[in-house]
Amino acid sequence: MGSPPASAPVAESRDSVLPAELVEAARRVVEANRAAGLTLAVAESCTGGLVAAALTEVPGSSDVLDAAFVTYSNEAKMGLLGVSEEVLETFGAVSVAAAWGMARGALARCRADVAVAVTGIAGPAGGSERKPVGTVVFARARRAADAKEIVADVKEFGDLGRGGVRLQAALCALELLMPASDRPGP
Repeated sequence: MGSPPASAPVAESRDSVLPAELVEAARRVVEANRAAGLTLAVAESCTGGLVAAALTEVPGSSDVLDAAFVTYSNEAKMGLLGVSEEVLETFGAVSVAAAWGMARGALARCRADVAVAVTGIAGPAGGSERKPVGTVVFARARRAADAKEIVADVKEFGDLGRGGVRLQAALCALELLMPASDRPGP
């Protein structure tokens, strides 16, 4: 018996291709939101779908994940999520205004109860003195919330390398997807 031809796919058994800490955080999000009866949406830019990928690693995630949008370009942010060109030109794609628009836009385009958006500069290029590599902005919107309630945060992870910034951003986004009663802090 010979080995399979070089072009034949190699079957591998893996539980996940993602880091264990990311999958564990996603598992907590899925379980907590299932228990709370909440559905979720994510709007991602610099993480490129990593948050959605982590959530869908969890069996039963379809109980809580309604939609995921990867809007890497400004055109996609405008076209798919309805972020205004004025916001992007005035504040930039890496801003509270853009992240808030992404989160609100995700809610407007699906049936989720909660949406989290993440946009930032993963590097190695693209940073500036005002917004260095490792700057990531998050926003969380709830369907039932007062329109004046804006939940957003800017994190400066530093230059952890592209993968490091994306991983930390995904972990923070997952934390924001926890129901309010299950999140640490105030």
